[in-house]
Amino acid sequence: MNLSGVLVPLITPFAEDGEIALAALEDLAYAALDEGATGLVALGTTAEVATLAPDERQAVVEICGRVCRERGATLVVGAGSSDTRGSAAALLALKDRADAALVTVPSFVRPSEAGVLAHFAALAQETPVPLVVYNIPYRTGQSVGAATLRRLGELPMVAGVKHAVGGVDQDTVTLLADPPEGFAVLAGDDPFFSALLALGASGGILASAHLRTARFAELARAWGAGDVAHARALGHRLSVMSASLFAEPNPTVLKGVLHAQGRIPTAAVRLPLIPASQASIDAVLRLL
Repeated sequence: MNLSGVLVPLITPFAEDGEIALAALEDLAYAALDEGATGLVALGTTAEVATLAPDERQAVVEICGRVCRERGATLVVGAGSSDTRGSAAALLALKDRADAALVTVPSFVRPSEAGVLAHFAALAQETPVPLVVYNIPYRTGQSVGAATLRRLGELPMVAGVKHAVGGVDQDTVTLLADPPEGFAVLAGDDPFFSALLALGASGGILASAHLRTARFAELARAWGAGDVAHARALGHRLSVMSASLFAEPNPTVLKGVLHAQGRIPTAAVRLPLIPASQASIDAVLRLL
């Protein structure tokens, strides 16, 4: 399993009849890996996972799993919920189907940080695959500090964190200054990917990397090689593009761009999301 470089959290493309466009999903998966991504994330936020039926989720995982096996790439699958018992059951279903699971900090119920730690400690005892903690407080309503993230990283079967706190705060700096051994810190806010790499992150899970995948992979390599001048300049350009993709709720703008490029059959999203405005789509196309 490789939790470094660029992992692409795939969208779920829809056909004209509203069903999943499975061939387009497969094409996106191959393209991401062939252009330099080290792995894929299936059933992440970008996939509109909350709107997918169980059979649709299974189909997505099967396609992504097959492509990753063919390419020797890492597959991470989104799993879990705010319920610890339910999360454990969902993780058990990933045995032999995924290399790791992306599990959000419990949302809505807003446990204490001690409760978050207890949640993941319980999951770590039962999961058949390594866990990547998804720390995204602006979606979960629960902030997790550097000290707790370090303790999470010391748990058996916890392999890393997707760190998406909306910027580079003091906890981000503190965590990256001294992360647990073998604990991958992955950037989860696309515009700050370069900044987190500069601080020592191992990689990122980036919706923006559907586009210019090779350039995002190049950015990760440049920071890793200490080529600061090239990495800084490239990072600035990619950050501008990433920010434009999040001008409206993710993945609406991204889907609009991919459709305009002819890579997916429609730009459709499922309610409560609505399609992005043409102005937002055109802004990204101009940058590309």
